[in-house]
Amino acid sequence: MKGQSFFITGTSTDVGKTHFSCLLLAAMRKAGLSAVGYKPLCCGDRDDAHRLLAASSPLKDGTTLPLDTINPLHFKAAAAPVVAARIENRTFELEPLLQTHHALTQTFDCVVSEGAGGWEVPLTPQKNISDLAVLIDCPIIVVINNQLGALNHTLLTVNAIRQRGLECAGLILNQCQAERDSASISNRVILEEMIEAPILAEILFDQSELDEDFIDQIL
Repeated sequence: MKGQSFFITGTSTDVGKTHFSCLLLAAMRKAGLSAVGYKPLCCGDRDDAHRLLAASSPLKDGTTLPLDTINPLHFKAAAAPVVAARIENRTFELEPLLQTHHALTQTFDCVVSEGAGGWEVPLTPQKNISDLAVLIDCPIIVVINNQLGALNHTLLTVNAIRQRGLECAGLILNQCQAERDSASISNRVILEEMIEAPILAEILFDQSELDEDFIDQIL
């Protein structure tokens, strides 16, 4: 099976990007592929990066990558990157983040890159997460918090991805709440009618693995 790298974005923050990314890494490894998570930048704690590292394949010698490779840029403030960088009086460029991604693609079959927040979260006064995704240039998977408001957020995100000339590989409807409401039940049907992008999976609350045929859908 041939590997494929993806960029994971969300319709907002706290929609389950890391949870899905870890499930995807596990499914890739189960299919016999070497796979690594990549969190170019974190703000606040580094829990997401730790989870991606734990879900990733080891190196050929059995060791694991350093956390700073999985997450090369970290700000302590739990804020948008452009704000966190100002708080710490730091500046950064996107090119080194791209170079780290390229190096990972030389070592692993699949690199699962996870953005920060939603598609247009500002990184600097001039650049957004979408600019980093354009540089990385992988198919985009959109993780959606499956609740009221998801239709609007999803349409905006998918349209913005296509305006940047990138491929939306598909949508993930993630059930972040234990209880389901009418919107979470009907969102899939409406999105299938309105968006020319496949719904790759509906992830139930606390689901621990993807369906066995998931990897066959995307690779």
